[in-house]
Amino acid sequence: MSMSDEFYTLKGYQLNEELELTSAMEDYLEMVCRLYKSSGSVRVSELSKMLNVKPSSVTKMVQQLKDLGYVNSEKYGQIDLTQLGLEEGEYLLYRHEVVNRFLRILNQSDNELEQVEKIEHFLNRRTVENLSRLTQWLQKQKGDFPF
Repeated sequence: MSMSDEFYTLKGYQLNEELELTSAMEDYLEMVCRLYKSSGSVRVSELSKMLNVKPSSVTKMVQQLKDLGYVNSEKYGQIDLTQLGLEEGEYLLYRHEVVNRFLRILNQSDNELEQVEKIEHFLNRRTVENLSRLTQWLQKQKGDFPF
């Protein structure tokens, strides 16, 4: 069995990856980007409300994202995306939409938010692109689903 065929626990796979952003950071950055695109500004209180977390949690996470170069912010001020943050945030929104469209088609439903939020962090860019192509193909086959 080659090294790539070895099994690990979920935590083991996560430890083998050298990810800069955690799943939680991705959630925050995705929401910052979503709010930024819809209203042009983002504040801690707004982010706190949208993610159903305490403002103190938002403040800590925003500081971590700032330290990594994804956002700029001042205490009690607006949260702004850096170019890096905007690029990564737009990808996170895209990934979310791809997974959401796929699950809505697969499950023939209008709301797959909970599953999307649980799944999206585990997909790499190649898988997201392939899932997007598969979803487009499935959309063309609408009437031909065997289920």
